[in-house]
Amino acid sequence: MLLNEYELNQNNLEKFKYLMSSLEKEREQDRHTILIVDDEFNNLQLLKRTLRKKYNILTASNGIEALEVVQKEASNISLIVSDQRMPKMTGTEFLSKVSENHPYIVKILLTGYTDLEAMVDGVNKCNLFQYVSKPVDPHDLELIINDGIGAYELTLSKNTLLNDLRELFFTTIKSISSALDAKDTYTHGHSHRVTLFSLIIAQEMGLNDSYIEEIETAGLLHDIGKIGVPEDILCKPGKLTDEEYCIIKQHAGQARKILDSIPSLKHVSLWASCHHERWDGNGYPNKLKGEEIPLPARILAVADTYDAMTSNRSYRKGLPHEVAVEEIKNCSGSQFDPCIIEVFKEIEDMFKEASLYPIKYYNKYSRLNKALQDEDISKYSEEPVMKMEIQ
Repeated sequence: MLLNEYELNQNNLEKFKYLMSSLEKEREQDRHTILIVDDEFNNLQLLKRTLRKKYNILTASNGIEALEVVQKEASNISLIVSDQRMPKMTGTEFLSKVSENHPYIVKILLTGYTDLEAMVDGVNKCNLFQYVSKPVDPHDLELIINDGIGAYELTLSKNTLLNDLRELFFTTIKSISSALDAKDTYTHGHSHRVTLFSLIIAQEMGLNDSYIEEIETAGLLHDIGKIGVPEDILCKPGKLTDEEYCIIKQHAGQARKILDSIPSLKHVSLWASCHHERWDGNGYPNKLKGEEIPLPARILAVADTYDAMTSNRSYRKGLPHEVAVEEIKNCSGSQFDPCIIEVFKEIEDMFKEASLYPIKYYNKYSRLNKALQDEDISKYSEEPVMKMEIQ
């Protein structure tokens, strides 16, 4: 019995050790990580002993070594404490390099000199949280670091909230876009394809990412005014009457009325309302001409026309890619901006490929998907899209 009790106690002890070890690992994962950089060994050890009870500690003896640590551990580092006067690289030089790629890491600079230049550099180049003169009282430095970690957590929570709001906003936009496309079985996916073709043009033109992101939003919502168009007109198998065509044309103006009520979509509302304007001034709803038409709307016009021509409709089959391309080229200077048509000529083959694999290409070009870290495009099928045949 004594032996069995001994074995039982040993097993319990091992289980207890394992649980304590697991808890300690979890505790370490929850703790913030601080990088201490100083060429004086005694200073490193003093700061390490002071802070290791509360934080995970990394150390480096110079700026070059510290940059290697940051390269490997940046995602785990919350705060850096760096000495100013070090061989090979000063503290401000090191922290400015960190700030370029990791501005969210809180930075504290230590110096044993009254160095005005270092202070100015720290403020201007490093986005310093605090500048501390040496010798440093470890207790005082710990209080400063605690404040720095608090600032880091506040920034992190704000960014998380903003990202959550951003994700909700764009997920809603995509849902609205899909609901619009679902109104007309024959043009299902139209808004996403128009957006895709617009993104291809915008990227080829070298527009900046934030501008392209707004164009993407405009593309997804460009037909939002069709919410008010009766489905029997949208899906009519024959030619529209003049009255029905007038109702259809109202969707451009309606788009602006709907989107103007959302402050963050002011630009987008104008662009969406202008995608049926023509370069020669004969479009609708306002007969804008030439550069009076916003650039994104001129891009959308080409993308929208290409998809309309190549997609099956209730009253006709889609045209072949080559026929649509020639027709669009022939409308340069009348319906379309000649500069955009010159870009279109360079990438017309990409339109054909993208129309066959819209999901793959949309994930490649989408700025919203990248911002939201959507699913990897490799999970999607590589099978080309088969367009519906009209019976």
